[in-house]
This record gives sequence, structure tokens and C-alpha cells, in this order.
Amino acid sequence: MSMITAKDGTQIFYKDWGKGQPVVFSHGWPLSADAWDAQMNFLGERGYRVIAHDRRGHGRSEQTWTGNDMDTYADDLAALTAALDLQEAIHVGHSTGGGEVARYIGRHGTKRVAKAVLLGAVPPVMLKGAANPEGVPMEVFDGIRAGVRRDRSQFFKDLTIPFYNANREGAQVSQGVREAFWLAGMQGGIKALLDCIKQFSETDFTEDLKAIDVPTLIAHGDDDQIVPIGNSALRSVNFVKGAELKIYAGGSHGLAQIQAEAFNEDLLKFIQK
Repeated sequence: MSMITAKDGTQIFYKDWGKGQPVVFSHGWPLSADAWDAQMNFLGERGYRVIAHDRRGHGRSEQTWTGNDMDTYADDLAALTAALDLQEAIHVGHSTGGGEVARYIGRHGTKRVAKAVLLGAVPPVMLKGAANPEGVPMEVFDGIRAGVRRDRSQFFKDLTIPFYNANREGAQVSQGVREAFWLAGMQGGIKALLDCIKQFSETDFTEDLKAIDVPTLIAHGDDDQIVPIGNSALRSVNFVKGAELKIYAGGSHGLAQIQAEAFNEDLLKFIQK
């Protein structure tokens, strides 16, 4: 397996396919790089170099006890781009991965970055607070932590229902997609997965968004039950100068898998602009 070594010695798994301008993918919680297979195959067949890593503690990367924080995730991404000497890269982040991309740019700048795509992303901040009264209450995230601690296998199976809008009339998600989600979640280290909940829920990415100075696509499903659009994309677009907003009618949090054809075409159009 292909690995890079992060600055604290942690082994980070990555996939690197094809040749051409690099497109780098950052996945959501509790998944792995495999969540991007539809996009990587699509763009790879069209002449792009496609790269995705498993976040530390997730998938095939080393299961870590410490370092499971957004700054370190961003630094791991920077280590990957440096190790592969990527130039003019397009960074695509979903959910927690969207936060990772924003923090990466906030900490490391855009000298290696050509464009950014935030899909169903957690910025600016998910947690409800005095400055974010429309946010998600802490009780929701405490419930996620409790579910992972008590029986993460069943919790991940149950989570696929709102994640892919399987509870909506006419839902198109297959049992296979739901089982793949469960498998990815079970491959991660429980300590790292628990730590990551705090990172995707409580991190404030407002200043990171303001630091993005490359063309940016902010894409979101308007029926996202995991990261509600009103508290995320519709706010983030106000912080990223010149950002383009794409809303998918009825779109779920997992639209990159179950609406892959539509998203892939939109992603390609944005990359080619």
C-alpha cells in the first residue's frame, strides 16, 4: 500500500492514479478514500491525476490515539501534497473533509492550490452557540458519541438512513452503498473516530474560509439531513470571495455516491473553467 509519513510519524494511506492536473479528495466521517471512487474513476478516465488519502485513524491509515484534530488533519494533507510535489491541485472535500480542505488552505495557503470544492461541508461551524444560534445543538453530537461508544456497528448501519435519505419517498440508495458505509466506518479506530466528532462539530472555519483566494465551488443538497444547508453552504458562500454555489434539489449528504453522475459532471465543468 502507498503510504506517507506525517510529521509525528503517523502512517497515512493514499491512492494516486493517472496523470495530468492533480485532483485531491478529502473524505467525510467515518469513511475513507474509497468514498470518492466514483469521482476518481470518472476524472481519471478524463485525463486527471486523482489522489485520495484515508484520514489518520480512518480506513487503512494508522489508528492513532493522539493527533486527531483539525490542525493535524490539515498538516497531514499538506504533508501529502508536499511528498507528491503537487502543483496547481484542485482540492475536493466532503463534510469533515470540506473542513479539512478549508483548514489546509487557512494554515498552508494556496501556493499549491488551483481551485477548491466543498461538498456537503461542515464549515463555517456546525455547533449551535451565541454566534451561531441556528446551529446544531450539542445534544445531537453527544448522541453521536454515545452511539459510537455503545454499539458503533449498529450506529453506523442506522446512520446510513439519514446520510443517504433512505427515509425519503422514492429513495434511490442501494443496500450495497449502505453496507459499504458500514464497512468503512468499522475499519477506523474507535478513539480517532470519537475524537473526530468534536472536530467536525465544534471547529470554527470562518477565518479559513476568508483565506480561500482561489476559485471555489460550494455544493450541497437542500435535503441534507446530516449537515443542514442553512447552517453550512448558505453561510459559507458569504465568506469565500467569488464562490459559486450549487444546490442539489432533494440532495442528501451522500449525493457523491447516489447522485454521482450529476455531481461528476458539475465537478468536471468547474474544473475545466
